[in-house]
Amino acid sequence: MQALADDLVEDYVEHCRMHGTSWADIGSALGVTRQAVQQRFHAPHKRYSPETMTDDLGQAMTQVKLAAVQHRNNYIGTEHLLWGLTAQDNGATRLLQDAGVSPDAVHRSVGSRLSMGASQAAERIAWTPYSRKAIALAEARSQRNGSDRIGCDDLLVGLAGVGRGVAADILTEAGFQPAEADSGLDAPVVGA
Repeated sequence: MQALADDLVEDYVEHCRMHGTSWADIGSALGVTRQAVQQRFHAPHKRYSPETMTDDLGQAMTQVKLAAVQHRNNYIGTEHLLWGLTAQDNGATRLLQDAGVSPDAVHRSVGSRLSMGASQAAERIAWTPYSRKAIALAEARSQRNGSDRIGCDDLLVGLAGVGRGVAADILTEAGFQPAEADSGLDAPVVGA
């Protein structure tokens, strides 16, 4: 229950930060100081740290953040994750190719859907709820496969497994079927 409560508070804080709420206002709403809330939520979540990712995924995450910053977005959405995964050869692009889907076509499709925002680059760009669900599915897949590090292919299957968001739409349109590519994928998360 505590983990669920922590996730809900993190969602609230990220939502507020994405919409321009100050750290002081968030701290006031949570009954703590601005410094306390900033220290607690400013550091990246453990799931997003380099220690939990393969080197390929770490490189893809550089592209993810670059896409968000270049498009002046103050969030990491599923579209940014898919953009980063298809920016260079890795486990995700090989999984797409094995499924008969062109990684380049997926990358171009994502590029056409990235919209320009008005945000300035931030030290910590908040992840959307769908993006966090995708990384949680990726983490679960990597653990089922006996790995303690998340790979690009894990995140690709996670993005498709969420079943919602820009990345899932693009992957569906491209014909990527995660169940065929990975028989261990759980059912899509609905109502996220």
